[in-house]
Amino acid sequence: MSDEDEHALFLQAIGDVRRLDAPAEAPPKPKPRAGAGMRERDEQAALSEFKQVMSQTILDPGDVSSFRRDEVSTRVFSRLKRGEFAVQDELDLHGLRLEAAQALLREFLRQVSAEGLGCVRIIHGKGRNSDGVPVIKNFVDQHLRHRRDVLAFHSAPLNQGGTGAVVVLLKRR
Repeated sequence: MSDEDEHALFLQAIGDVRRLDAPAEAPPKPKPRAGAGMRERDEQAALSEFKQVMSQTILDPGDVSSFRRDEVSTRVFSRLKRGEFAVQDELDLHGLRLEAAQALLREFLRQVSAEGLGCVRIIHGKGRNSDGVPVIKNFVDQHLRHRRDVLAFHSAPLNQGGTGAVVVLLKRR
């Protein structure tokens, strides 16, 4: 049987056909949601600044970590130093490698800021297992100084971790 015969037989078998219009074009893909580009740029700037400052200001294991923005009164800062604020959440970084600690700290601060928490504790350890320099402690200290949502922080009271942790006051949304 030839191709023409097969084609004729096929047309006879299916009967009358109606050609369909070309399908409509698919709707355009939705535009991606706006990301938190400004926050990510701020964090990158803080990290690069940390690397730059790290060579200048280095905290030793027993050094107190302390910072206060001008908008925080000395009375409030004194209360923070004494541990009079209720800690609403906590992050434990000690024993981690720097890269993992950096990622966890950023995510933790993003999360507690979104939740509107006002006071958190970050345990960074004293750095006794580091080669002389408490790397995570210094990173936490410098990173917190450069975040706009951090109002103040101070090494925790002895019963909350002492110089191996900081208590942080955050801006509430």
